[in-house]
Amino acid sequence: MHPGPTTLLLVRHGESVGNVAATAADRAGAEVVDIDTRDADTPLSERGAEQARALGTWLGALGPDDTPQALWCSPYLRARQTARHALDVAGLDLRVHTDERLRDRELGVLDRLTGTGVRRRLPDEAARRALLGKMYHRPPGGESWADVALRLRTLVPDLERREDGRRVLVVAHDAVVLLLRYVLEDLTEDELMDVVRSGSVRNASVTRLDRADDAWSLALFDEVGHLEALDAPVTEHEGTDDARV
Repeated sequence: MHPGPTTLLLVRHGESVGNVAATAADRAGAEVVDIDTRDADTPLSERGAEQARALGTWLGALGPDDTPQALWCSPYLRARQTARHALDVAGLDLRVHTDERLRDRELGVLDRLTGTGVRRRLPDEAARRALLGKMYHRPPGGESWADVALRLRTLVPDLERREDGRRVLVVAHDAVVLLLRYVLEDLTEDELMDVVRSGSVRNASVTRLDRADDAWSLALFDEVGHLEALDAPVTEHEGTDDARV
């Protein structure tokens, strides 16, 4: 059998103050998201911390055959805070590996702009996005989804080498969860976009991939039962890299 993890638990970070600000700006028809921090330093909201603690309660209740044995995390603050809250509540002392390849998609000139802002301020870029689509549109100074997939393809061999035979918890971002599915399940662009159109990856949701016979299969996707069981808020904020153009 090919070396590597046996199970991946992919978790989107809890709700961030950036999620809240972006949703409010979209609803108000504003051009710019009202937030002062750079994306990497945007913290969880109070609801996001509650979601992370609920995730920890769920992790702590897993049996010995399901409990994660290592944790890989985006370096962005909202992901690290989600991981820390969850581990503290679960009482898990996991090996934690922070890897910049798990960071959120970089938006370049579109950073902090709403869909309205992009259409009004950068109409040529809006037209390029409409022509090229989500997978291949690369805003100046930023990344396309294909670019994110490429960096995740470089991460997978390191994950396989370091975590052979382990169950691994990965805390990252909605696009990263989706694109890890794309890479590991060998999805086509059309199959990935069908998943995207079905709804965004919710905050603190769990997606589980299991490996058998050198192939990955989907066991859970965007599962939030652990939040609902504890009356923690379920929030669905489209990622800042979503349909903003």
